[in-house]
Amino acid sequence: MSKSFPSETFMDASVASAGHELERLLQIMARLRDPETGCAWDVQQTPATVAPYAIEEAYEVSDAIDREAWGEVADELGDLLLQVVFQSRIAEESERFDFAGVTRRIADKMVRRHPHVFADAQDIREDRSALSAQWEQNKETERKARAEHGALAGIPLALPALLRARKLAARAARVGFDWPDVSGVVAKVHEEMAEVEAEIASGDRTALQDEIGDLLFSVASLARRLDLDPEACLRQANAKFTRRFEAVEDVLAENGQTPTDCDVEKLDALWRQVKAKEKS
Repeated sequence: MSKSFPSETFMDASVASAGHELERLLQIMARLRDPETGCAWDVQQTPATVAPYAIEEAYEVSDAIDREAWGEVADELGDLLLQVVFQSRIAEESERFDFAGVTRRIADKMVRRHPHVFADAQDIREDRSALSAQWEQNKETERKARAEHGALAGIPLALPALLRARKLAARAARVGFDWPDVSGVVAKVHEEMAEVEAEIASGDRTALQDEIGDLLFSVASLARRLDLDPEACLRQANAKFTRRFEAVEDVLAENGQTPTDCDVEKLDALWRQVKAKEKS
């Protein structure tokens, strides 16, 4: 069965509607930032003070998608878009760039990185390995144009640590710095765990922090080799822990108790019961 796509008429109407709403949003932001009649809070913001909100909103988008809460996804994407508009407006006021420049750059970049779609490159259109190589070649060209040198250049420091670890390991692997198979990564995880245990025994907290960091990095590398996202794995573990711990609290509440009323042995026993119930 062929995939169904919206008609050209529908797409044209959607683009026109999007343009209208985007223009409205830009006007709203301009009014909010007006030093005379705008919102005092919005006027006071700087690129640095607004930046953390973009990270927060991106995570809220991801969370809504994970929960398949599609109505919330639309809301959260709007919140994320607002951060782009907000930063662009602040930059425009200082004549650094504007929203049109932002959209133009990403549009140009997408065309540049997809020559198999926007240029005569039919021979690689169906070859995924060729597409991946072309994508990385284009990104490397862009990094060189920004005077970024080295295999690890351009990986943002502000990324969540596990995500950045995965990207660092993946970038190093492209130039041959990687284990030949996944067993080497598993062995590295065990090696780092042994070093953590040794530092626990030594009592050297500085060295212990360093070794735990190495352990986490090796686990992120293992996830990469298994084609898994370590951030997604940890989010899943967080959700599972939350679900099971709250189930333990519910069991205790039925008897008028809370976790603080119990010793660790009882809590562990309840935890095992909840875990077994989930798997049954």
